[in-house]
Amino acid sequence: MSDKNSASENLSKVWLSSPHMGKMEQKFVREAFETNWIAPLGPFVNRFEEDLQEYTGSPHAVALSSGTAALHLALILLGVDIGDEVICSSFTFSASCNPIVYQKAIPVFVDSESRTWNMSPLLLEKAIRDRISAGKKPKAIVLVHLYGMPAQMDKIMAIADQYEIPVIEDAAEALGSSFGGKALGTFGRYGILSFNGNKIITTSGGGALLCPDELSAQKARFLATQARDPAPHYQHSEIGYNYRLSNVCAAIGCGQMMVLPKRVQKRRAIFRYYKKRYRNAPGVKFLTEPAGSVCNQWLTTILIDPSKSKNGIDREQLRLALDAVNIEARPLWKPMHLQPIFQQYPAYTNGISEHLFEQGLCLPSGSNMHPNDMERITTILDGLLL
Repeated sequence: MSDKNSASENLSKVWLSSPHMGKMEQKFVREAFETNWIAPLGPFVNRFEEDLQEYTGSPHAVALSSGTAALHLALILLGVDIGDEVICSSFTFSASCNPIVYQKAIPVFVDSESRTWNMSPLLLEKAIRDRISAGKKPKAIVLVHLYGMPAQMDKIMAIADQYEIPVIEDAAEALGSSFGGKALGTFGRYGILSFNGNKIITTSGGGALLCPDELSAQKARFLATQARDPAPHYQHSEIGYNYRLSNVCAAIGCGQMMVLPKRVQKRRAIFRYYKKRYRNAPGVKFLTEPAGSVCNQWLTTILIDPSKSKNGIDREQLRLALDAVNIEARPLWKPMHLQPIFQQYPAYTNGISEHLFEQGLCLPSGSNMHPNDMERITTILDGLLL
């Protein structure tokens, strides 16, 4: 083993975004055990849904096993079926488009705009017009709020309304973000939240579907519990899914909701720290929130232009330098239209997401990072960027 590897292993890991527990999660979990509410139903599930409704302003929230499950159910509720086309942000994680394929529908990828890195309104309208002219009006739009940054919701929703196409907001990374004072996930027909271990709050694994009315929420709960008909025996008239969140995980979520404002505040402070320190670094750019938007800054991201940066450093060299001292950083998402599994599907591109992927890096942003962790991170960044 080299001295370099040995030194790295002796340093504690600085994660990109690790779970951050508060004071109440263990208390609630103990209560779930003591009352024997261990099943995928129970009082903490109900309470968690109520907490989400109150925080987001959504009329209804359905707690589920993952954000992917929530997106899948949203597509089902919208009637997306075999051969239907669904427009989807290309610059995202594959979970945003996998459920489209679950339904044997066709994802139609739309590229980003440079202001927020989210779906381009211009390309969205172009894609809609093109698909309609080909006799294939899209059944839905899956819009992603990347890294917690609000998309241009005024423009996106105006286009969707004009063509009468329902929007599913993938706000998996955006709990705590808002546009014009309104929580993300509440603009479209349905909203998707994720509580995966690396998100701003976590239930270990979990997600939620935000619904506009009681009928759709009831239908989602029905489908998420194996679509069991109301009968004394097990009877099923529809295909169902095992998508409900457990009461134990919901207990964690109830504790996490109590500290969510503090987690957003801390992530935004981390972003401001990075930006202040490196705003004048040659070749380095930050994504900042437009006026009227509030970003939870789930992950702080930077762009590094090697034609302008110190010593021509690029994002991969920086990532590897951090990795060498046991600090996790990650390239921005590789666009879906470049993924081998999705290359055969229609895509409306402008090169922006490809450029972002080539130059972008996510920096450690966990709200539980110790000051010593930040010192280790900035020691590397200072040496390479300043």
